[in-house]
Amino acid sequence: MRYRGSIFGRLLEPINRRQFQTVVDRLDGDAYDKSFRSWDHLVALIYAQLSGNSSLRGVVTGFNANSQHHYHLGTGKLSRSTLSDANARRPIGIFAQTFAALSAMARRQLRSEGMEMVRLIDASPIPLGKVCSWATWNGRIRGMKLHVVYDPRSDVPTCVEMTAANVNDIEIGRQTPIQPATTYVFDKGYCRFDWWQKINDSKAFFVTRAKTSIRLRSLRHRAIRKRNGDGFEILADDEVKLTSKGDSRLPIPLRRIKIRREKGGKITLLTNDLARSAVEIAALYKSRWQIELLFRWIKQHLDIRKFLGANDNAIRLQVLAAMIAYLLLRIAAHTNCIKMLPLRFAELVGQLLLTRRSLAAIDKPPPINPSRRKSTISPDQMELRYA
Repeated sequence: MRYRGSIFGRLLEPINRRQFQTVVDRLDGDAYDKSFRSWDHLVALIYAQLSGNSSLRGVVTGFNANSQHHYHLGTGKLSRSTLSDANARRPIGIFAQTFAALSAMARRQLRSEGMEMVRLIDASPIPLGKVCSWATWNGRIRGMKLHVVYDPRSDVPTCVEMTAANVNDIEIGRQTPIQPATTYVFDKGYCRFDWWQKINDSKAFFVTRAKTSIRLRSLRHRAIRKRNGDGFEILADDEVKLTSKGDSRLPIPLRRIKIRREKGGKITLLTNDLARSAVEIAALYKSRWQIELLFRWIKQHLDIRKFLGANDNAIRLQVLAAMIAYLLLRIAAHTNCIKMLPLRFAELVGQLLLTRRSLAAIDKPPPINPSRRKSTISPDQMELRYA
C-alpha cells in the first residue's frame, strides 16, 4: 500500500532541509544540544503552534503520543527538560532565517503580475506580565513588541523584528530596506522627517497619518474629481510644505488629504505621491487595517499568549515559530487550491494535524472502507449471474 504522509508532514515540505542545515552549521546551532537537533526543535515549536498546546508538558505528551510519525518527520522523542534548555539557548537566527526563506517563497507564489508594490508597517505589543521580571515597562505594558512589515497584496509578512516594549516604533521602521516604486503605509507613530526624505530619495512613496503638532502651509489646491470611496469621503486635497521656525525642514513634495470616515470622524493624511488620486491614497491607508487583522489572527489562533519559557530567547523563538506556522498555512492553502477562510483552514489543520490524509481534501469526509474494491456496475443496470 502506498504511504501517505500526515498533514503536519505535508505542511513542513516547503522548508528546504539542506538549506536549513546549512544555516544551522553556520550559526553552530547544535553546539549545546547535539541529541536534540535544531530540526527537532523547529518541528516541536511548530507542532505546539498548530496543535494549540500552550505548555511544555502538553507539547511533549501530545507529540510523543504519536511516535509513529516521528520517523517520517525526521525527529525523535521529546523530553521536557531538553526542550526547555533548547528554548533558552538555541540561536534565534536559525528560526529568523527560516522565516525569511519561507516569506520569500510565499511572495513568489502569491504575487500577481502587474500588482503595485505596497508594504504596511506596524508594531503590536506582546504583554508578558509579572512572570517575566526582566521585561521592560513602557508606561502601558510590561513585555516586548512585535514589529512587522507586511505585503497586503500577497497577505504575507516580509520582515519580523522583536524588541523591548519601550523601543520606539520609528527606530525599527528606519531599518526597513527601501525598495524603489514601493508605497509604504504606516501610522503617525512613524513620524520622522529624515526617514520620509530617505523614502522619497529612494524613489519610493509613503502614506501616513499626520500628527496634530505638524504645521503645514497650503501651496495649491488640487481638483477633486471623485470624492467618495469605500467608507470615506474626500474633503480636501492640497499640496503643502512644512513650516517650522526650528531646524525641521522637509524639502520634498507633500500632499495633505483630509477625509471623513463613515464611522470615526475626520483624519488627515500626508503623502509624497503626486500621481495617485485622493481616493486611491485614502484606500491605501485604509488597507493598513489588514496588518491589524494579521496581529489579531496570530494572537487569537496561534499561541503567543502563553509561552513555553520565561526567558527572552524562548519567547523570541516561540513568536518566530508562530510566524513560520502562519507562512506554512498560507503556502499550503495556495499550493492545494484551498478556498476556505484562513481561520477555518487553521482550525481543521489543528484538529487533523497528525492524520494521514490529503491537504486538498481536508474538509471532506474520509472514504468509507477504502480498501474495498469499487463496483464497476451501475446500480441502475441489471446484472446476470449463473446459478
